[in-house]
Amino acid sequence: MEDLLTIRPTRSWKDRKNHFLCALEDPWYKHIAAIENIIHHATCEFYRKEGIKTLFLPITTGSISSPMGLGSDSLPVKVNLCGVETYLADSMQFMLEYGCRIFEKGCYYIMPSFRGEMADERHLCQFYHSEAEFPGGLSDVMNLVERYIQYLCESILAEYEEELHLLVDDLGHIEKMISLCGTIPKVTFDEAAVILKNDPKYIEFCQPGFRNITREGEKELLRETGGIVWITHFDSLAVPFYQACDESGQKALNADLLFGIGEVVGSGERHQNKAEVMKALNRHRVPEKEYEWYVEMKEKFPLKTAGFGLGIERFLLWLLKHDDIRDCQILPRFNGANIIP
Repeated sequence: MEDLLTIRPTRSWKDRKNHFLCALEDPWYKHIAAIENIIHHATCEFYRKEGIKTLFLPITTGSISSPMGLGSDSLPVKVNLCGVETYLADSMQFMLEYGCRIFEKGCYYIMPSFRGEMADERHLCQFYHSEAEFPGGLSDVMNLVERYIQYLCESILAEYEEELHLLVDDLGHIEKMISLCGTIPKVTFDEAAVILKNDPKYIEFCQPGFRNITREGEKELLRETGGIVWITHFDSLAVPFYQACDESGQKALNADLLFGIGEVVGSGERHQNKAEVMKALNRHRVPEKEYEWYVEMKEKFPLKTAGFGLGIERFLLWLLKHDDIRDCQILPRFNGANIIP
């Protein structure tokens, strides 16, 4: 017999014409909205305690954070705005770096991000990004991420535990996250490759000479490591040009936090000065033109910063122990489709 206490999504987003009416009567979406509200308020409270300030930013940009080049993992969304070609932001990390020159302890936002790929169980065309940047290095940002996730989980349980029991069979995964934050296991990419036995199903060998982990690889690594794990120090050409490198130049000072569906948080340390950025642009085969301002900022205002981005809907997917991210969006947006409202 079906558990009548458990509310499940009806996948009404498949009916693009009528979904908005169905969602108004669907308790699943009312709970999604309520949890998003808690996440928003908890995020503001957390950063106020940390002394990190919010920054209002545009959603258009001439400098996408995943340009066509080595290490890019998404397609940009180009638009024509009053006769001028520009992009919808895939991330405003560069603007947060700019904001670190305004606010000495760093800045954050929750904003929509736009991606050119088609939506599937793991990906949305438009999703909400919780991002922050502040002066510091890789270990500093990993510590901040763990404190932030712990704060979100504690806030959600404090305000919404009873309602969550209608959506999730048990809340042990949330309690486990709270207990682990501060001591989440870490493996380097090299160590992850060994754990996964360099199986081509899990570890991709790309040209020219760098590796990446596949979706199946993330799932297998999570099975091997208990369900929550950091992967650090990817091959430097496997990540975008803005990620700083170690002294060898071969390993990025970056870290992805995997739980639930896989990567939920991407984080890293940035290049400090012009020379480092120019070298990275050349190595990643990214034209300098759209990043001239970024290079100039690094030249005139050098600063060591680190930052991260957390996908809100991916966090919700884990929180609700669900398997399709398209159910975690109240009003869907699919590339190539005109959806009203």
